[in-house]
Amino acid sequence: MSSAANEPGETDEPGPIDYVIVEFPGSRLTGEGMPILVDLVERGIIRILDLSFVHKEEDGSLSGMELADIDGDGKLDLTLFEGAASGLLDQEDVSNAGGLLNPGDSAAILVYENLWAAPFAAAMRRAGARLIASGRIPVQDVVDALDALETEA
Repeated sequence: MSSAANEPGETDEPGPIDYVIVEFPGSRLTGEGMPILVDLVERGIIRILDLSFVHKEEDGSLSGMELADIDGDGKLDLTLFEGAASGLLDQEDVSNAGGLLNPGDSAAILVYENLWAAPFAAAMRRAGARLIASGRIPVQDVVDALDALETEA
């Protein structure tokens, strides 16, 4: 096996693909996380496949939000991600995400490829391995477990 297969971004095979839905209560989008997202993309850690914003009106109807300077401060132009539409995220997914929102809230729906993991995932596929489970541990659960350990000590 060549060493290039072990380098991030050095494979034509896709890495694991994840999605997150981030709720913004009261539709307070500050744009604070966007420079970090841009940095992850620029460093080749992730690739944005889909990025969509949805708003739930007071009457329960859903509306899309355009990718632009969401917070209006002029510092970050989100048009960098305009057109990020792989087809993995469809209108039904956006509607389902919107259904999770309270009236007046908004959400960002992000589908991304973990480029950092692509060489490992490709090596595992070549070796005949199969992913049989996957998941995430919520950050608050980790914080609570660490706090409990600290209390016991």
